[in-house]
Amino acid sequence: MYEHFREEERPFIDHIQTLREQATRYHQEKLTGFLDPRMQEVAKSVIGQDGEIDLQFFGGADGCERKRASIRPAYLKNEPIDWDISLFKAAYANKFVTLTHRDVLGALMNTGMKRETFGDISVTDNAFYVACTKEASAYIAIALKQVGKATVTLEETDTLDLPDEKWEEKPVTVSSLRLDALLSALYGLSRAKAADLIGKGLVKVNWKVVEHPSFRVAIGDDLSVRGAGRAKVLKQEGVTKKDKYRLVLGKKS
Repeated sequence: MYEHFREEERPFIDHIQTLREQATRYHQEKLTGFLDPRMQEVAKSVIGQDGEIDLQFFGGADGCERKRASIRPAYLKNEPIDWDISLFKAAYANKFVTLTHRDVLGALMNTGMKRETFGDISVTDNAFYVACTKEASAYIAIALKQVGKATVTLEETDTLDLPDEKWEEKPVTVSSLRLDALLSALYGLSRAKAADLIGKGLVKVNWKVVEHPSFRVAIGDDLSVRGAGRAKVLKQEGVTKKDKYRLVLGKKS
């Protein structure tokens, strides 16, 4: 199993394997924390076509990117799932301050909670929305009083005001799946310039800083370059006669 994944993903693979065993052997229903899209793909791969398992994902609202996984015996497939997700809204005076996704995430992390406690975060002109696990909701509502220079009060809501996400597709052909090669193709940079950005810690893959130009990117990976926005490896469309990869990359439009 490990040979198909990255070394740093092994603890998560072990976790999913444990949840699968608890579902099949002990007939338990298990929920993960909020998973990013890459982790969701890993979970799907680990569970595979296991006929004994019902695997579903939900993030609190349609269109969410970060989702909890439900792993349970297949005979419960048609039963409703209690996702244990709370949704919050916090209004703020945008006349005096402007908040960003980074501001809100930083404030949430400063409460001492782990990243998997929180789902999608949406920031509008005068409010922000966040999904979190229900077990952490009471503490977060009390602990989160300040975001940037704004004083905030969280109130439970029934929905997340999520922006419409659109990806501008860009077909590329690259010699390898190295991170520097993909950034070069995506942003029209030289490989040396792409490697320089990576070495300076300005590039993230799946929300984690990667400092090695040779890092091998996978289909579904989320990429970001500070100051240039987000991108994603959407799909692979084959290999050329010269063994180059035909990919479709996406940039946030």
